[in-house]
Parts: sequence; C-alpha cells; structure tokens
Amino acid sequence: MSKANETRQAHDTEKPSGGGGKGIVRRLLPVAALLIAAVAFFALDLDTYVSFDTVRENHAELKAFVSDNLFLAAALYLAIYAVIVAASVPGALILTITGGFLFGVFLGTALTIVGATLGATGIFLIARSALGDLLRRKTGGAVARMAEGFREDAFNYLLVLRLIPIFPFFVVNLAPAFLGVTLRTFVVATFIGIAPGTFVYTSVGAGLGSVFARGEEFTARGVLTPEIITALVGLALLALLPVAYRRYRARLSRVSRDGAAE
Repeated sequence: MSKANETRQAHDTEKPSGGGGKGIVRRLLPVAALLIAAVAFFALDLDTYVSFDTVRENHAELKAFVSDNLFLAAALYLAIYAVIVAASVPGALILTITGGFLFGVFLGTALTIVGATLGATGIFLIARSALGDLLRRKTGGAVARMAEGFREDAFNYLLVLRLIPIFPFFVVNLAPAFLGVTLRTFVVATFIGIAPGTFVYTSVGAGLGSVFARGEEFTARGVLTPEIITALVGLALLALLPVAYRRYRARLSRVSRDGAAE
C-alpha cells in the first residue's frame, strides 16, 4: 500500500461516525425536541393542569369519557404518560394516582407501567445515541471502568434503583445510558422494578372517588407508609442478594487461587 493510501485510510478512520457534523445534528435533534417539550410545558402553564385539583374539578367528566371511550382514553393516557416521563417534567406521580381512579387498580397499573417504561426507554435511547459516546470519549478510562463494574450486575442495580426511589426517576433513566447498559436490561429492570410502587399508588387512586365524594382534600404525602417503605426496601435487598452471592463466590475463588499458589 502506498504512503498516500495509508494517509487517506488513517484520515477516514479518524472521521466521526454518522456523517460528521450532520450526524451530530441528527443525534441532537431528539434532545432538542425533549428540551422544547419541557420548556413548552412550563411556558404554557400545563403544570397547573397536572394536579389533584384539576382531577377533582373534572372527575365526573373524566370518568364518563373513559367509560364511553375506553380504548381511546387508554391510548391517550399511555401517550401522555410516556411524553411526561421522557421530557422529565413533573406530573408522573399525579398521573399514576389518576390512572388508578380512571381505570381501576389492575388496568391502571398496567397502563402506567407500560407508559413509564416507554418514556424511560425513549430518554435512555436518546441519551445513549446523542451523548453517551461523547461522554465516554471526553472522560476517558474513568467512565469506562465504572461502566464495566456497573454492567456486571446492571440488572440487579437497576432493579434496586427502581424499587427504592433514592434518586429522581430521570437520573436513573440517564445514568445507564452513559454506563453502557444494554437496552434489554434497561427495559426489563425498569418494567419489573417500577411495578410494586406503581401498584401502591394506583391502588390509592382507585379509592380517590370516595375522597372526592366526601369533599376532602387529597395529597400523596401519606401514601408511602412505614409498612410499604419496609416492604419496598425488603424487595430491594432481595434484588441485591445475587450480587452479594457472586461477590462472595469471587472472593472465595481468589482465596483458593492464592492458597494454591503458595
């Protein structure tokens, strides 16, 4: 191979994937769309409509609409929930409880889990394609080493983070995208991990009609009782057992090898 060809091949290898500048713009377009959606949400004061006051004032009309148009109402609920989660704007908790009120415990739980998983997966894919490679290139080996350690037990770690909301939901959507978690692992861990908490809040929402009938105020603060928190922590600890077992086996294996070497 001539020197000119070698130089040209090296130059082609260094070109960023995705068509250079156009590829970067294409990857950033979904990010821009989510930012615009988030800004529009607050600029149009849509956050004032996502409230229990709005649900209380319109609960009869909402129930009638769901009763007459179940499939359309379910599709709209799924779409709205997915967009709110993907745009990382407030309102998911209120929607979850409202889903229980409108659709009942089991259908409401199913719709919420699917909607939340779709929205979380959307922002995960956008973050991974638009920013993941850039972040890994800029931060070098540190993120690579962290990603390797996280990937070993990604499913269990994600399950724990979903079961116990230690960090905001959108943070748990973004971090795995930068740590190389596979799409399958992310989707399955999210779907399973949010199920218990979703069921709890949806069950509360299923009884919201009686609260409105009595004319009482409702807040979500008292939903997570000490008993429910204890149950969720217990589930999280169960999810960590496989991780602890693998670490224990690995340590035993290292001790055995060291003993044999001596």
